[in-house]
Amino acid sequence: MLVSFDIEKVEPLADGAPFGEVGAYERVIAKAKGEVDPEHPGNEGIALIDKAPRNANGKVEYTTDVFILRPKDPAKGNGRILYEVNNRGRKMLFGNIADGPQGVNDPKTLADVGNGFPLRQGYTIVWSGWDPDAPRANMGLGLTAPVATNKGEPIVEMVREEFVSGTRVGNLDVFKLSYEAAAGDQIWARLSVRERAGDERREMPRSQWSFVDARSIKLADGTKPKPGWLYEFHYEATNPKVQGLGFAATRDVVSWLRYDPAAIAATGGKISHALAIGFSQAGRYLRHHISAGFNRDEQDRKVFDGIHAHIAGIGRIFFNTPFGQPARTGTQHEDHGFPENAFPFSTAELTDPLTEQEGSLFRGDGSDPKLIETNTSTEYWQKGASLLHTDPLGKQDLALPENSRVYMIAGTQHGGRAGATTDPGPNINPRNPHNPMPAVRALLMALDDWVVTGKEPPPSRVPTLAAGTLVEPDKTGFPAIPGAAVAKVTNRVTPPVDWVSPVTLEDAYRTLVCKVDSDGNEAAGIRLPDIAVPLATYSGWNEYKPPYPAGELADRDGSCLPFPADRAARETSGDPRPSIAERYAGGADYLAKVQAAVTALAKERLLLAEDAERYLERARREPRVAP
Repeated sequence: MLVSFDIEKVEPLADGAPFGEVGAYERVIAKAKGEVDPEHPGNEGIALIDKAPRNANGKVEYTTDVFILRPKDPAKGNGRILYEVNNRGRKMLFGNIADGPQGVNDPKTLADVGNGFPLRQGYTIVWSGWDPDAPRANMGLGLTAPVATNKGEPIVEMVREEFVSGTRVGNLDVFKLSYEAAAGDQIWARLSVRERAGDERREMPRSQWSFVDARSIKLADGTKPKPGWLYEFHYEATNPKVQGLGFAATRDVVSWLRYDPAAIAATGGKISHALAIGFSQAGRYLRHHISAGFNRDEQDRKVFDGIHAHIAGIGRIFFNTPFGQPARTGTQHEDHGFPENAFPFSTAELTDPLTEQEGSLFRGDGSDPKLIETNTSTEYWQKGASLLHTDPLGKQDLALPENSRVYMIAGTQHGGRAGATTDPGPNINPRNPHNPMPAVRALLMALDDWVVTGKEPPPSRVPTLAAGTLVEPDKTGFPAIPGAAVAKVTNRVTPPVDWVSPVTLEDAYRTLVCKVDSDGNEAAGIRLPDIAVPLATYSGWNEYKPPYPAGELADRDGSCLPFPADRAARETSGDPRPSIAERYAGGADYLAKVQAAVTALAKERLLLAEDAERYLERARREPRVAP
């Protein structure tokens, strides 16, 4: 529970500019302090809490950063919290659902909040820290959590880390360790390297690497890591923090804001409901939050009424375990063997034939929220998303509980947003710029209606076995487009293994992907206008180009393969897809088809009116279609 909530600053957002009928907003910056009773049933699942220092009350303490945007006039707000789980300390909300700029962690100006979408709805927007190791620079959100000990003596364990240069975090000169090395120069530490996860590890002689300090190592003699190669480091680490307090902190902050009369000083007005949204790692956090029992507070009250997890796949996070590394996420090429994916995956009650476990992501104890899960094509290829709606062996479609919906946004990639680039980066194909956020916005509004009025959201929209649209990755029917790399494998998902000394299991879950149409665009899911009235083929996969390992899926990037402009270009290139000029008689024909697509999506509550108009305006100005 919270013991204090200290407001450090209240100031206007965007110099008091109005956001529609809601009017002006204020920024509230605060610190919340909490204490957790290790004996309370709601806290028993927090790893290492039995080894945490306790205060005079026998409780374990934490402090978390809090950032709130609230309507200046609470009467004009909607009285609901929209809590965004931060991603590695970062606020992602405006850069995603508001089509705003990326990397803004301290929103102050009109430009920082994009189109202001969640502000125009009247939400009280809340962020707080949950990760003890998230960077706090530039208004990053973190959690101050205690270090666990063995009766005052340091805990020391062998751990494993993996480093890949040139993929997710740029080119690496130094490998930063997640934990402090227990000794300054461990003779038993070892560094190995391999090109692909399936290759044999080659241990590097100690003369080829060294410790820089207790939190980093480097290759010797200025040697640069090979791009895309997997460097794996085993060392003895010390001083693990009680990470699971992050779950408790989120629970306690939101519960206090909802239920404590004193919270009006922070929110400005009474709160009727609380929704949560999370993107990628933050979406996986929310799935973990549900399954671990943290959607019920210590007074047995529900924390979030509704949750929207975007691009989480079937994952949770490598967190709330000794020496956890929550920033990691497994893909076909990297971060194998870390405990991110574990049965149960789906909200349906199932039995796992590989582990003989039974269960659901939901707890069935009254704490479960209304849940919407949206995924892009990428999560089917890289994050096992088909297991959200099939049995673990991919043999039958599932009937989900009435408080659960899943949607695939066809032809989009992980991290897709407005303004995404087609620059190929380290990949063979151009990257995918198709923006899934219009569907995400519509479904967030559907979740809000569901929570507040009981109006059910649209039925789940995913590829299925019954319809023949959920298939093996080498049986999608993808056309032979000249020069294009074509993925035919997915990231393999198995039961968890010993993450320090992982082994490859023979048995795996069956992960499936969406069948494509003759253009190579996905035939099921939510088909936004870029897929329904296409000018290109969009996928959720890509492959690395040299000097990266050949044939490996390129992290979570997708592909964009434009159609030929006309018949002559098509015939010259040998492209089997009809050209743009052969598809559309002219601008009016193209616009009419886009109009039909947005009308159908809006009728199904999968597209908001403002986004429908944006699509139409873009179609009127589309330069690739002849007037």
